[in-house]
Amino acid sequence: MDPVIRVIIVDDHEIFRVGLHQIINKLGYAKVVGEAADGVEFLDLLEQEETDLVLMDIEMPVMNGAEATRKALLKYPDLKIIALSVHTDDEHIRMMMDAGVKGFLIKNIRKEVLDRALQAVFIGKTYYSEELWDYFTKAVVQEKKHEEQIYFTPRELDVLRLLAEGLNSKQIGDRLFVSERTVVGHKSNLMAKTGCKNTVGLLAFAVRNHLITL
Repeated sequence: MDPVIRVIIVDDHEIFRVGLHQIINKLGYAKVVGEAADGVEFLDLLEQEETDLVLMDIEMPVMNGAEATRKALLKYPDLKIIALSVHTDDEHIRMMMDAGVKGFLIKNIRKEVLDRALQAVFIGKTYYSEELWDYFTKAVVQEKKHEEQIYFTPRELDVLRLLAEGLNSKQIGDRLFVSERTVVGHKSNLMAKTGCKNTVGLLAFAVRNHLITL
């Protein structure tokens, strides 16, 4: 069939790019539409080529992969980017995930792993090399430890349970005989304690920790 996944390779090592280019084009369903040696060159190329997926190195001259990823996703939020690097330390993994990548592969990957990753990320899933599983395990353990140390006041728990019933701040205030402003304050405290950014995340946290049931 005709290639449907248009790929850009961003890496400052030409020999690596050439080899990867050949492998991807042999997959049958993907085609490399461009190569770049740094983040700036990549952003310029992105203006010229319609692209579905990007394989992004991290450490590059001029502009690194994290900055290039953030800038690209600001302009093209539907673009799918996979980090591809020799670095497996927590700092580099976290940096690229925070930038918005949908996957992270180690450069010594086998062809079949690259194949699975491209197909998975293209359809909206995520894909991470097995070498990174230790990072995610540590992140879950740290999250659980953090959650176990959180203390909620009785009134904060009341607000949390009423949020789970679908009530808004004014309705919760009426139920608890407090002002809407007071309820908003309790919600802000709940989000600050849990690190959640919105009510949906807060409710997910509460369900996960058995504070409420939905």
